Amino acid sequence: MAISINKARCPQNHRCPLLNICPTGAIQQNKNELPQIDTKKCIECGKCIKSCAMQAVYKDHGTTL
Repeated sequence: MAISINKARCPQNHRCPLLNICPTGAIQQNKNELPQIDTKKCIECGKCIKSCAMQAVYKDHGTTL
């Protein structure tokens, strides 16, 4: 499994507040573009899933790390 971001639910014209939530710094964002999750850094703690107000972050059961 991997943590993913639903592009349709994520507003891309803002600084993602999840950047400060992730304990490993796995969420990265270039300017105000769609945030990306570095699967090598992500420990799948779920903090981003619980904290995303837009419910754009989810656990992708179809992907393996």
